[in-house]
Parts: sequence; C-alpha cells; structure tokens
Amino acid sequence: MDNTIQDSKYVELIYKVIDKKTGNVFSEIEYPVGYVHGVNDTLGKEVIAELEGRKQGDIIEINIDVEKIYGFRDESLVFIDKIKNVPPEYQKVGTKVVMENSKGDPKEFLVTKVDDKTVTIDGNNPLCGREVKFSLEILLVRDATDEEMEAGGMIDEQPDMEQLLTIH
Repeated sequence: MDNTIQDSKYVELIYKVIDKKTGNVFSEIEYPVGYVHGVNDTLGKEVIAELEGRKQGDIIEINIDVEKIYGFRDESLVFIDKIKNVPPEYQKVGTKVVMENSKGDPKEFLVTKVDDKTVTIDGNNPLCGREVKFSLEILLVRDATDEEMEAGGMIDEQPDMEQLLTIH
C-alpha cells in the first residue's frame, strides 16, 4: 500500500502553531486530525497543497498568512481600564469576555494583561500581528474507506482552519 498523500487517501496528522520569531508554541493538538485528500480542504488550500506528495512519518513546516485569515491587527479593539472598574472574574489573563456593540452584535475579547493598576482586554485574534508557522506531523496515510470519502475525513466532526488556529 502506498503511503504517499494523494487524492482519495485518508490522512491523520497532529500539528503545532509556532511563533516564527520566538519559537513559542501558541497551540498544539495531540489528538490526530483526519481528512481525505482531494475531498476535504478543511485545513486550507495552502496546507493541503503542501501535504500533496508527502509521506507517513514526514514532519513539515508551513508559513501561515495570519492577516489573510484574521485581517490586520486593529488597535481600536484594545481596551485598558483601571483594575477597580473590572469585575474580579475578568482580572485573569486568558479570560474570555463577550461584549456587544451598539447594534447588539456580540464580539469575543480576551484579557491579555493584568497588573496592579490596569486590565487590558483585546478583541483581536491572539495571532494577529504575528508571524506563525504550522508544524505538521503526518501520522497515517492509507486508502480512504467509502464512509470516509463521503464524510471527507474522520467520521467525527472536523475542525476548520479558524478552529485549528485558535489559541488553547
């Protein structure tokens, strides 16, 4: 059996999203993501193109254009307030805060900094303004079953590119 990635092959991989400047890992998964090559492009067309022709056991790095996915960093989405004005449950880095605009549309923000005097809340995706790369390890390549072909990958629900790049 050929374990080269090509159309109609079922592929499982794990990945990390890495800051190119610092080498810090923003997110990683250890539970494999599975897809059928040529049927499902949930990982994004650029990533799928890079996987074409690779083999089981390969580890590849792919530069990701974060601006293309999330847009440019918008400093108007960064708010700094006095810590005394912020409820205690929102005074921890990493806490998600849902706010509404004047039309009532919800937007998710993240507490990114807390010090003795202030709390910083940011509505930008944490990857905005950064240069990142995907490090993918190909764990399995085999012929896809009919059921996998129909589903496009694993029989369970698959994440999309935005879910993959979400900071954990």
